[in-house]
Order: sequence, then C-alpha cells, then structure tokens
Amino acid sequence: MTHKLPMTLLARIDDVAVFQTAAFISDDVNSPHLENVQIESDNQASYGELNLGLHVNDNAANVLNNRMRLLAAINEQMTDISFKNELCTQVKSLHWVSQVHGKHVYDVDATALGMEPMPADAIISQQQGLGLAIMTADCVPIVLYQPTSGQIAAIHVGWQGLACGVIQATVQRFRESGPISAWIGVCISQKNYEVGRQVRDQLLAGCVETQSLTASDIENFDQRYVVNSEADNADKLKINLPKLAADQLKAAGVTLVGGLPEHCSYADNRYYSYRRQTHLNQPATGRMALVIVRGLSAF
Repeated sequence: MTHKLPMTLLARIDDVAVFQTAAFISDDVNSPHLENVQIESDNQASYGELNLGLHVNDNAANVLNNRMRLLAAINEQMTDISFKNELCTQVKSLHWVSQVHGKHVYDVDATALGMEPMPADAIISQQQGLGLAIMTADCVPIVLYQPTSGQIAAIHVGWQGLACGVIQATVQRFRESGPISAWIGVCISQKNYEVGRQVRDQLLAGCVETQSLTASDIENFDQRYVVNSEADNADKLKINLPKLAADQLKAAGVTLVGGLPEHCSYADNRYYSYRRQTHLNQPATGRMALVIVRGLSAF
C-alpha cells in the first residue's frame, strides 16, 4: 500500500499504470487508525478506509472525497515513477460508470460528459491524462491496454458479464490491430464462490451463445471451472470466475499479464466483499476499484 491510502501499483508500461485499491491499509482490521473506519461486524455497515461506491448508502461527501484522494495519490505515484524516467505525467480525471451486469461499453471519447454516470460495465478511451475505474466487491475487475493505439479499457465482470460476453464486446471496440495486455484485479476465489446449479447452466449457455471460449474450454467446462460444494447439496457448486475470465481473454486474443489474483476478496478482510457482507448480516459494504490510467505530459 502506498501514500497512506490502501492502494497498490500493479503495473507500469509506457505512460500507463494500473492500481488496485482496498478497504484497509493495515492487515489488522480490528485496530483501524482512522476515525471514520467501520470494521467487519454483524449488523454494521463496513465502509473501511477507502469506499469508492456512491450507491452503497455511505455518506456521499465522504465517497467523493475518497475519489479525490485516490486521484491525488495516483498523481503522486505517477510523478514519483516518472521522475526516474525524466518524464513528468499527470492524470486530470477518473471516469466511473453505473455498473449493471451487462455488456454495454462506454466510450469516453465519443460521449459528452454528463452529471450522471453512464449505465455500463466497461469503459474505453484513447485519451491521455485520464483514468478508468471499475468498482468491485467480489466480481472480477479487468483492465486492458493496447500500446499500438494507446487505448485503455476497464471491465466489470460478474457471472452475468461472463455469460453475456462483456469481455469480448470490449475487445472488439479497440480500433486498431496489435497486441492487447490485460490485468485482473482482486476478486472472489473459487473456494468461496458457491452458487446454485442454475448459475452454472446459464453461464455455460451464455459462453456457447457468445462463442467467448474455445471449443475445448466449452467441452471441458466443468473440469476447468466447476467443483462440487463441500455441502451435502447436489444443487450447490463452486465456480472459478477469475480462471473463466482469463480463458475468455485468451480466446479474444488478449495476453494476461501477472496471472490470476493472489488474494480473495471474501477471505481477505483488507478487501470489500458483498458475499461476506451478506453472510455477516451487514446492511452494506464499500467498493474497491481497479484503475488504469494514461498519463499526460506536463510539458
């Protein structure tokens, strides 16, 4: 974590950087050091140190302040990195969307900026000096970068997004040919993602319909992505969302950098988890973000 915010630099290529935020800086979430921190407990909302979601009943002024703090910390980090390369860069704005578990791709460059966030689950831009943010609390966040065009993108991928082909739809919006790199942020692990068999059936049917996996992955779907639950219930399964997302990226011709995430949003209290919120009977929890930024030269 860096700059007194729960934020980690995951990658830096050219003038592009990828950041992952979290709920807490400290591993000891039972001893938070900020006055407005709310810890994980039954019947209490958990907004942590850096809630970035405006839709989870947190104080809107606090959330907006967190977003400004995040932008400032990103610029500090970009300046520190760029100083070593004798190139000062800056990020003027972060773009957010109202995520709806669909496949609509919001093109920042082609749409006038409005007061309300666009309903979309992916964002794409070719501009310098801005960042794209995807909020999650268990779902799979993905960011993309294509060096030949300078385009960047960010995608929110839950099981519905995997079924309807949001990854494929986003990759198809890149205007030029050339390699595309991807990073997957913190999300829920297969061990903690138990769902009903109907989710598996809809997910497989969606992947077949959108042709978002290879024929081999479709044929071996259960072997690759599904295990039976430990519970004595034949209708309960555990699905590997990040592995499925990685294979959809590969099928779309995208190279995954850095592999699958090491941390599980549900199991690690440093991160927000909607499923953990539900199991703890909490009224709400915050949202973290995977952010990709493209710097603008200050000279």
